[in-house]
Amino acid sequence: MPDCKTHICVKDLNVAYNGTQALRDVTVDIPDHRITAIIGPSGCGKSTLLRSFNRLIDSNEDVTMSGAILVDGENVLDPRIEITHVRKKMGLLSQRPYPLPMSIYDNVAYGPRIHGVRSRRRLDGIVEHYLRESSLWNEVKTRLHDPASRLSIGQQQRLCLARGLAVEPAIILADEPTSALDPASSQHIERRFLELKERYTIVIVTHILRQARRLADRVIFLYLGELVEEGPAGEFFENPREQLTKDYISGAIS
Repeated sequence: MPDCKTHICVKDLNVAYNGTQALRDVTVDIPDHRITAIIGPSGCGKSTLLRSFNRLIDSNEDVTMSGAILVDGENVLDPRIEITHVRKKMGLLSQRPYPLPMSIYDNVAYGPRIHGVRSRRRLDGIVEHYLRESSLWNEVKTRLHDPASRLSIGQQQRLCLARGLAVEPAIILADEPTSALDPASSQHIERRFLELKERYTIVIVTHILRQARRLADRVIFLYLGELVEEGPAGEFFENPREQLTKDYISGAIS
C-alpha cells in the first residue's frame, strides 16, 4: 500500500462503466487545506474522479474500480471498509442543491442527529454555527422552521454547504457547485471556499477556467480519462508543461 501524507492520495486508479474506461491509471495526491480544481472537457472523468473519493459512483450499475484511494491512510476501495465512516469525513456539494424536504433548521441538524446528538441546546448551537459558516445565518435566523424549499436556489446551495459541514468533515467535495447559480450566489460560494480552506481540504470540479484561476491552489487536468498534468495553479496556467494543456487553456480544444 502506498504511503499517504495528505488526506487523499490516489494511486493507479482505473474506473470503467459497463466495460468503458472512464479513468485510466490516475495517480495524484490532494494537498491538505488547499483548493484543488479538477478541470477538463465534458466527459473527461472529472466527476468520476471526485465521486470516487467517497465511493458515490458505486450507485452506478456495472462499475468496476481498481487501484487505491487512500483517505487518511484507509483504502476506500477495500471491500472491508465501512463506507459510512469514510463518507462522514467528506461534505459534498452537487451541481444543483438538494435540500431535504424539511425545515431549514432540520436540514442542518439532520447529520448531527444521525450521529447521536440529541440535546436541543447543542443542536441549536450547531445549526447557528454552520449557517454562519455558510454565510446564511443572517438571512434565515428568523425563519429557521420554514421549509428549506422556500429558499432561493443560491440560498439552498449554501444550506447544503451548512448541512455538509455540520457532520464535521475534513474534506469538502464540490461538483460544479455554482453551475446552476446566478453570479451573486456564485460569488457567495466562492468566497466561502476561499475562507474555509484554512480549515478544510477542498476539491472542486469546474468547467469554468476563470473559476479555477480564481480559486485553485492546485489544478488537475484530465483528458479522455487520463491525467495529463497537475501542479500549482500559478505554474499550471502561466507555464503549462504539456501541449495538450496549452491547447485546452487557449481554447484550441474543448
